[in-house]
Amino acid sequence: MTATPHTGVAFAGLAEQARRLAEGAVTSAELTAAALDRAKASQPVLNAFRHLREDEATREAAEADRRLAAGERAPLLGVPIAIKDDVDIAGLPTAFGCPGEFPAAVADSPVVTQLRNAGAVIIGKTNTPELGQWPFTEGPAFGATRNPWHTGHTPGGSSGGSAAAVAAGVVPAALGSDGAGSIRIPAAWTGLVGIKPQRGRIRTDGELFHGLTVLGPLARTVADAALLLDVAAGTREKFLAAAHRAPGTLRVGLSTRIPFTATKTRLDPAVNAATRRIAETLAELGHEIVEIEPDYRLIGLSFLPRSLAGVRDWTTRVPDRALLDPRTRDNARQGSLLGGLPLRLARGVEPVLHRKIGSVFGRVDVLLTPTTATPPPAIGRFDGLSNWQTDQAITAACPYAWPWNILGWPGINVPAGLTPGGLPVGAQLLGPSHAEERLISLAAQLEEVERWSERQPATAW
Repeated sequence: MTATPHTGVAFAGLAEQARRLAEGAVTSAELTAAALDRAKASQPVLNAFRHLREDEATREAAEADRRLAAGERAPLLGVPIAIKDDVDIAGLPTAFGCPGEFPAAVADSPVVTQLRNAGAVIIGKTNTPELGQWPFTEGPAFGATRNPWHTGHTPGGSSGGSAAAVAAGVVPAALGSDGAGSIRIPAAWTGLVGIKPQRGRIRTDGELFHGLTVLGPLARTVADAALLLDVAAGTREKFLAAAHRAPGTLRVGLSTRIPFTATKTRLDPAVNAATRRIAETLAELGHEIVEIEPDYRLIGLSFLPRSLAGVRDWTTRVPDRALLDPRTRDNARQGSLLGGLPLRLARGVEPVLHRKIGSVFGRVDVLLTPTTATPPPAIGRFDGLSNWQTDQAITAACPYAWPWNILGWPGINVPAGLTPGGLPVGAQLLGPSHAEERLISLAAQLEEVERWSERQPATAW
């Protein structure tokens, strides 16, 4: 599908919708009703949502309008957003992509409390593959979530529902989670900005997947993603300010070598060209670009015990394990085997990896890499594969993102353009510990030139 500019409030963005609400140019009831209508209209095609909160969101929008009329102000007061279905909202089940009858959550997660305090109206929970394991959003519990740019392709995963909802203009921004690229990958494949923040930046109910997974925003602009990050983290416009601040002249390391994966991997020429074009744009902006490769070594050995033990942990909450994908059950069994000494060793080696890989930031300020090795795969590409075959296929498509989950450091996907076939691809800006502001400033400067928010899919509501 071709890029088509859309006008009107649907694509106005998070900050702009908040501004219009504060000025009285639109009401939360109007915005929320329109978002719900778009969600319902898009659902038969995109299948982005697991649950819609139609009645609750309508009531919350009415309350937001009363607060606005009384002169109250909050960062997102009355703005409709969506969140991924791995976060608890009181009164709704948290199935995390799994089939079965899950009980309703009895309390909001900490991040939902933050969103509510900022006045956001959450219209629903978005689809994710079982326990967020794969970079495609498909499963027996809900079917396939599709990419607004081309509905024959996946929007990625595991935050695929959130990405599809934002890319199609259903909501201006959404919350996702990232345990191996699960924000950055779908952001790349749907033409969005996706921020994986520093581990611990956004409070969660305990450590997620043994430190691999963090929560973060997906939006069409850097400023909107930064605003949602500020709200979710409670940082009072720290990151939004960075989006409006020049980054200074930086030394950017361009890296396209794939970290060791023990699988056959190859960087698609279209993705390589898109990433190098972003590097050229950064050079035109005055930054120094150097080719450099981090010392990844065998970092993957630290990933599997943590991810598979996390799958094992989550399956204890599933009402009927027999309903799970056989690949999920196999991963849970492996997680039981790796959950003892291997898990402790995997966590213990993290300081060594910080020193080894982090040494690259003694030579550059920011690392630029592809976000994925390929454009978005077709829907059904991973159907019928064994667990080993699935691992091979997803690693070949997405070998670049997961090292930063092991390290716990921040990264941002920026849209890098479209393939000749009209499919979005992205590039990552990666930094050392607590470098979100630097990455956000650089991404915002890049956005001024790239103007990616003006590119929207033809499949939009």
